[in-house]
Amino acid sequence: MTLDLPVLKGGNCEELKLGVHAGAFAVAALCGAYNAAAWLVRREPHLAVNTVLYAMLIAWEQKQISHHLEAIRHQSLAGPNASPRTSLAA
Repeated sequence: MTLDLPVLKGGNCEELKLGVHAGAFAVAALCGAYNAAAWLVRREPHLAVNTVLYAMLIAWEQKQISHHLEAIRHQSLAGPNASPRTSLAA
């Protein structure tokens, strides 16, 4: 079974992909801030671990956002008739 969905290909639906990663970034930032604040008050080890994991997720999502922004910029510079770049797929 194969899926041939345009959204799964690099260069397609980049605005949607950017929005999804931006939403995940916002949720991770909120959860990370909560866990950091809770750790400062309660000093429970799992809260420190959660804070580090959310920080890593924030870094990952920031990288994904920058990839999609680059793809959108490339599309706008290349014009509407340009073919999508597959090397930017993320």
